[in-house]
Amino acid sequence: QVQPVESGGGLVQAGGSLTLSCAASGRAFSNYAMGWFRQAPGKERDFVAVITSSGESAFYADSVKGRFTISRDNAKNTVVLEMNSLKPEDTAIYYCAARTQYGWVYSDRRAYDNWGQGTQVTVSS
Repeated sequence: QVQPVESGGGLVQAGGSLTLSCAASGRAFSNYAMGWFRQAPGKERDFVAVITSSGESAFYADSVKGRFTISRDNAKNTVVLEMNSLKPEDTAIYYCAARTQYGWVYSDRRAYDNWGQGTQVTVSS
């Protein structure tokens, strides 16, 4: 079991940058692909990015491609989401989770378990 804890959220102006971190407990961290999702008020929890267990491959939602970068350090049990050129529409609670269900595509939240508590990102215009 992997239990993530997110941090690094905050308030930033449009065009600015933030780096989110996800620290995960559990010895099996390096066995799991790890994903970031986000949820704006009144909306569904949407896929942002995922990185494979080895860190060799990453995939992004079209809305963040070219602006966000996901990375991981298996020695430190951490996943990082670097966010640049932030827009007001990026405002949401950002969640980290381990992908445990391979019957769903990587962008489907049902593919993930062990969600963290989330970290708030607010981008002002």
